[in-house]
Amino acid sequence: MTKQPAIQPPTFLFYTLGCKLNFAESAALGKQMQQAGYQPVKAGQEADVCVINTCTVTQTAEQKCRQNIHRLIRKHPEAFIVVTGCYAQLRAAELAAIPGVDLVLGADQKMDLLQHLQNKKHEKAAVFSGPNSEIHRFFPACARGDRTRYFLKVQDGCDYFCTYCTIPFARGRSRNISIEDAVLQAREVAHEGGREIVLTGVNIGDFGKSSGEKLIDLLRALDGVEGIERYRISSLEPDLLSDEIIDFVASSKRFVPHFHLPLQSGSNDMLQLMHRRYTRELFASRIARIRHSLPEAFIGVDVIVGMRGETQERFEETRSFLENLDFSQLHVFSYSERPGTQALKIEPAVSSSEQKIRSELLHRLSDEKRLKFYAARRGEHAVVLFEKGKKSDLIHGFTENYLRVEAAWRSDWENRSIRLILGDFNADQSALKAVFLP
Repeated sequence: MTKQPAIQPPTFLFYTLGCKLNFAESAALGKQMQQAGYQPVKAGQEADVCVINTCTVTQTAEQKCRQNIHRLIRKHPEAFIVVTGCYAQLRAAELAAIPGVDLVLGADQKMDLLQHLQNKKHEKAAVFSGPNSEIHRFFPACARGDRTRYFLKVQDGCDYFCTYCTIPFARGRSRNISIEDAVLQAREVAHEGGREIVLTGVNIGDFGKSSGEKLIDLLRALDGVEGIERYRISSLEPDLLSDEIIDFVASSKRFVPHFHLPLQSGSNDMLQLMHRRYTRELFASRIARIRHSLPEAFIGVDVIVGMRGETQERFEETRSFLENLDFSQLHVFSYSERPGTQALKIEPAVSSSEQKIRSELLHRLSDEKRLKFYAARRGEHAVVLFEKGKKSDLIHGFTENYLRVEAAWRSDWENRSIRLILGDFNADQSALKAVFLP
């Protein structure tokens, strides 16, 4: 009797662009597919299903999405091609028109992926996407960035409708996980050996809109989960960062002194044009409050350059404001025109060449602030959670206040917290060298 060859399980491949929220959701979908019998594709193997999780925050992001869709279609010509994410929510018909795309899933449909895969191969691309007003569901997601750091999605959507932003249209209104379910997710991470969790969302400070709970209560509940050494909050709107939250982090067992605040502009005129919900004076007061309670805290700040209406005078206001602000690093974004946003009505427009000049000026300022923050901590004792495997002869990790540290590679340091002394800068000034304690 001839032995029949074993039936190989179908394989899948995820390609994710954009924010950590997208990566967390891709991880959740991948976990569902594995539970249903799919297997991740191996290197050099053609996938049966390719899922592209897209971003639409800028024109460049959309271009990268299209390029990678075409690339994966060429590389996996027999695969069932699925496109989802923010770009798929806003431009479903445009993506469905790409030859080779089989399925487009909007924001409220992405977690129904397995159900749609049961009906594979259509004569033309199938589209399942509704208006943003119909985006209601919250999809839990927790992604393992590596063996050490996890990204836990606690909130989605946004009610702010800033004039430059499409996220409320792509992800819908603010909604969130329950505190009970977030704690269960954190316990699962601890069981898997994860040491650090980063809380992710679109507007985390708005937590509780769909559950009637409060962010501070979520933080307190997570702080009690045994086995997790560190929590980081990925980003908080300055108007939603209360003294209570700052004081809690200062006294917490596990929440580390690391804040990320979106400023976007240091000009009050620009903040008004952007429909931001604070002034630069309020923003400065939040930085001062953090420094009062947590002098050693790492403070990252987001800023947008070149939005319509940003005259040279308003840009100089921003630069001067930032020069006198006690933060640790800037994340500089060049304004990108987004169809359907109110910013398109604002004059004057800023040329791409001027955007580039302004971006370079703020990047230089960011480098100065970061190097100053690092330099001030040389010689200090710190606990470093090492998280990267051996890609060279070095291993890297981060202190609680987000200082990057490098040391000679040791296999027994992966996913472990090591107390050491912070030494001098490495060759490219991207990290401080570890000095072993005597």
